[in-house]
Amino acid sequence: MTTKNLMRALFSDNQALFDSDAFSDDGAFCALLEQLTHACEGSLVVDKKSCIVWISDAYRKLLDLPDTLDPTGMPVEQLLPSSQMPRVVQTGKPMFVDLMEINNHWCVVNRLPLRNESGELVGALGLIFHNDLDELQPLFDKFARLRRRFEKENLLRTSRYQLDDIIGESPQIQQMKRQAQRAAQLDTTLLLLGETGTGKELLAQGIHQASPRRNAPFVGINMAALPEPLVEAELFGTSAGAYTGADQKGRIGKIQLADGGTLFLDEIAELPLGMQAKLLRVLQEREIEALGSNRLISVDVRIIAATSKNLAELVEQGLFRPDLYYRLHVLPIHLPPLCQRQGDINLLAQYLLQDIQMQTQLPKLALSDAALAWLNSFPWPGNVRELRNRLERACVMAEGERITAEDLGASDSLTNRVDMEASHLLLKPSDPPARFKVLQQKHDCTLLEAALQQHQGNRTAAAKSLGISRATFYNRLKKCLDK
Repeated sequence: MTTKNLMRALFSDNQALFDSDAFSDDGAFCALLEQLTHACEGSLVVDKKSCIVWISDAYRKLLDLPDTLDPTGMPVEQLLPSSQMPRVVQTGKPMFVDLMEINNHWCVVNRLPLRNESGELVGALGLIFHNDLDELQPLFDKFARLRRRFEKENLLRTSRYQLDDIIGESPQIQQMKRQAQRAAQLDTTLLLLGETGTGKELLAQGIHQASPRRNAPFVGINMAALPEPLVEAELFGTSAGAYTGADQKGRIGKIQLADGGTLFLDEIAELPLGMQAKLLRVLQEREIEALGSNRLISVDVRIIAATSKNLAELVEQGLFRPDLYYRLHVLPIHLPPLCQRQGDINLLAQYLLQDIQMQTQLPKLALSDAALAWLNSFPWPGNVRELRNRLERACVMAEGERITAEDLGASDSLTNRVDMEASHLLLKPSDPPARFKVLQQKHDCTLLEAALQQHQGNRTAAAKSLGISRATFYNRLKKCLDK
């Protein structure tokens, strides 16, 4: 697209301007662009493919671009990895008063979609109006007060964690974080795969914070904890008086609450088949229909799903829609179990211990060498969640200045039984790959049985001792009983 055509998009309401001889060539239009952006600290224009078409000298100076570099034709993300210009081009919606960091310098940016005479989206214009945030402090203070009020009234959801909050130096964790960082820049559906307790929601929040949607809501919901009759109302909302006992004002669903941001669906395998079809429509058409309504509502939401189950197997069993599976499986990220992160256990234990002591105001304790050795030898079926639970217990049980292995539960009948059974479930080099699933199933059943015995059949207490949710405990127990 030529600069002249871009100017036509900018000033499409004043066609007489283009009949003037003063603007008969692209050079004159460039001069007009410079005049237009003279009051700004920088300006940038991209085409409908989000490639740079024009950039002002002031913007070049902010980016510290060498004189020999011509960014024309370059994807804007290549020059500005955190740019949200592609999102403006994709949605056709402007973004006003947004904060953007350029070369360790915070700026206030406005972004506008550009359309031609026919109303067709042809690109976007970005304008930096302030690079001295001290002048805008009163505005930021007012925004902060409004944000706190919305959070208090539960009208705005925010994410608490960033990717840097994921503790670990093992190769598996470093690879996962690199994948997550790249995935954060792509506005596509993600599927997080990993055992329970590996930190799937933490990773989802970190991806949201690293994405262009970070200033919009993050809404998470655990499908396993949601009763089936309430799933549709919770996800899609309800219209006024949709059913007996429904809110007469209607109710906004989680998908609409996440509009502009990220929706995290944990344990997606528990979503009923009927709702899977409606979720597929959200992914394909970007629109929802509230319960009891016949009106479609457009939504701009990124979905991150997570599961501890094998969705491919559920598809074969007819328990999960194949079309939804392929829609979700666009970009899968695997979270490694704690037993495969031996180099991270000490780091995690020290970090979690400090966090627990800070939250509970308990006296500071250190882990003994014996406790650290036991932590590194335990199989951790409940992963990081179980590690935290055992450290919380140890902070309460410890009587000295150092936490011992016994404080962590090393002498419990459940722990001993797990260790004993694990020694009989080791894979041999000659074993076929299919034997791994059989051994894993036996190990799970042993854990569940021992936990139930220790807690006199109390399933809630047994699930908590294993560091897993009650829904996950019931699902695993059902598999054991069916065998």
